[in-house]
Amino acid sequence: MHRLALDHLTAIDTTPIQLVQAARAAGCDGVCLFMEPMDVLPLMPQFDIYADSTVRMELRAAMRDLGVTLDLAYPFTLAGRTDIATFATAMECAAELGAGLINALLYDRDPARRVDRFGQFCDMAARFGLPVGVEFYPPSQVPSLAAALDIVEQIGRPGAVGVNVDLLHLMRSGGAPAELAAAPAGYVLYGQIADGPAQAPESPDDEASSNRLLCGGGAFDVAGFVQALPINCPLSVEIPRNHAVGIETTAERVTRAVESVRCALA
Repeated sequence: MHRLALDHLTAIDTTPIQLVQAARAAGCDGVCLFMEPMDVLPLMPQFDIYADSTVRMELRAAMRDLGVTLDLAYPFTLAGRTDIATFATAMECAAELGAGLINALLYDRDPARRVDRFGQFCDMAARFGLPVGVEFYPPSQVPSLAAALDIVEQIGRPGAVGVNVDLLHLMRSGGAPAELAAAPAGYVLYGQIADGPAQAPESPDDEASSNRLLCGGGAFDVAGFVQALPINCPLSVEIPRNHAVGIETTAERVTRAVESVRCALA
């Protein structure tokens, strides 16, 4: 049985502690956590684990008691005017929570500056003992697996700086599991699983953040994707179904998502 983590988007209506509890109830051993609410995710409840040390301590205790780890921490978004120093608090918190990886999305339109700033970001992460995964996303300035592998190669720290590969983004960027299987050793650090229709919808942002399909409900080769990842590559269940919020309970949505992945990989 594959070890799975529960992505916060799958349980969008949870606080960090509730996410950890939902993960354990569904048989997941890890979580991918948004460490702060975002305006673009209005269904996410308000919380503050940066300033509220009590909440942070309670989260650490819940993770310890339930045997759930923080696999991946969001959000780290680098744009043209981003000041890398502003990430210090988030990185400190991620390190305190034992994050296995922090996730970076790159939107800087200037190619040279994009690489330079990302290198600075990776330098800061290294000081906190945090590996970095760059997530390629078609609307971003790292739109494909090839582009992500290129920037990781320029940074030159295999195993410490690599790619977070979301199956949805792989398919929507025109990629395939065979391309993933050919990636150099140490360049792919994480895999995120969802299904989707063969035909992309009009709004890629809405699909990615709010409306993915349960595995088996779409056209993606979920098993082939996992087989193309490095052996023992960490995996998460990232299947937001916001239309079901208020119709299905959080536990029901999470269970359906996790079980669909397990069935696809059986």
